[in-house]
Amino acid sequence: MKRIVLLIATNLAVVLLLSIVASLLGLDRQLTEQGINFTALLLFSALLGFGGAFISLLISKWMAKWSTGAQVIDGTEGTTQYWLVDTVKRLAERAGIGMPEVAMYEGEPNAFATGAFRDSALVAVSTGLLDSMSREEVEAVLGHEIGHVANGDMVTLTLIQGVVNTFVIFLSRIIGYVVDRVILKNERGEGIGFFVTVMVSQLVLGIFASMIVAWFSRQREFRADAASAKLLGTPQPMVAALSRLGGLQPGALPQSFQASGISGAPGGWGALFCTHPPIEQRIAALQGHQHARQKRRARRRPRQRGHRECPGRDPEEPRRAVQRDPARSE
Repeated sequence: MKRIVLLIATNLAVVLLLSIVASLLGLDRQLTEQGINFTALLLFSALLGFGGAFISLLISKWMAKWSTGAQVIDGTEGTTQYWLVDTVKRLAERAGIGMPEVAMYEGEPNAFATGAFRDSALVAVSTGLLDSMSREEVEAVLGHEIGHVANGDMVTLTLIQGVVNTFVIFLSRIIGYVVDRVILKNERGEGIGFFVTVMVSQLVLGIFASMIVAWFSRQREFRADAASAKLLGTPQPMVAALSRLGGLQPGALPQSFQASGISGAPGGWGALFCTHPPIEQRIAALQGHQHARQKRRARRRPRQRGHRECPGRDPEEPRRAVQRDPARSE
């Protein structure tokens, strides 16, 4: 599995920290000292926004191992570990990417993929997933995670997060300027009102902006499911894995890595912030791909001999024997 991936909580924390440092260094004051310089503010926002997103991406593997307690394996630990590493290697070769690090962690059924680069990613599987699913289903889940890596989902989501961060930082400083100068009537430069308003606005806008990132993440899940079906040659194992997962309690991942897991989505308002579509929709999409594939195969299948019809010819019309010219028969 996509498109990271694109790490919402880590990203928010990193951007917030960068903003605090920028304020302490007086960069905000310089940008608004003589009114708002929108061009300079936009460049400043892009620098912090994309910087925070890419810092989150670069530390994603370390954060994943630390937050889940995942231990990297090489296959020498036992038969299960050997099969797991060998399966990931085989799927990675089919997908045309470098061999990822493979890790296991204690927990309820779940799995995730992360990393800044396609050829040095991390694929981690929980012990609960290995214990509750068949090997064919686990292979389908691994294909899903490899699909995320092959599709470059982490980088894609990082770029999207960078754009979102840019506008969050940009708008939060405009709101802070208005509150400080118009509402609080502060004419002596940026005061505590500006700083507090910027931090609060950035946090609130960041939470709402995460809905945009979550929407893109939900779309990439369908692509990763399709990638699993392509790697395995059939969607049935992934359908079975999702069906089984729907009857289990998916293991909770740290907030910053929920976009990389395989669990389904909650209902209500929570669905707007969820990084995964409902399992029922994912199964329906896989089955739809399978039906479309079967129809394409049926159209390509050559008609049986004796049942082909000539264009423009009445199939009921008897074939006429070819008459030879008597003058040429001698």
